Amino acid sequence: MKVVLQRVKSAYVKVDSVVISEIDNGYLLLWGIEESDSEVESEILINKILNFRVFSDENLKMNKSITDISGEILIVSQFTLAGKFLKGNRPSFVNAKSPEIAEKMILKIVEEFSKHVTVKTGSFGAMMDVGLVNDGPATFVLTARNGQLIDQAD
Repeated sequence: MKVVLQRVKSAYVKVDSVVISEIDNGYLLLWGIEESDSEVESEILINKILNFRVFSDENLKMNKSITDISGEILIVSQFTLAGKFLKGNRPSFVNAKSPEIAEKMILKIVEEFSKHVTVKTGSFGAMMDVGLVNDGPATFVLTARNGQLIDQAD
């Protein structure tokens, strides 16, 4: 399971040129679910994201979490994060979770985050325009696999 987390001043999703979701101060999460992923990986990433301290405190240090600042989260399901691209020049998405199962997992992820912060979503399976104003920019890639968080620096 992979998540691209972008700290944003604002973000929105449009479908057919109509804004369907928008947030202010918080996170835009591009969420990719792979075939081997389960609720275990979701829980690991949700916990990390809720407690991730990447918002500035009064001393301008990254010391506050999304819950500390009462921020908002915009979650956009993105199966292309499961793409493989080492062979050939066209990505393969055979590693992505089936749309039926992935959609149920995304709904559960949204439900869990909603217990703590305001959450908005994209439109699962739709062609979307996603816009944002990066804050920083501060962008992080989080990966959980086989029940563990994986450090991207390794």
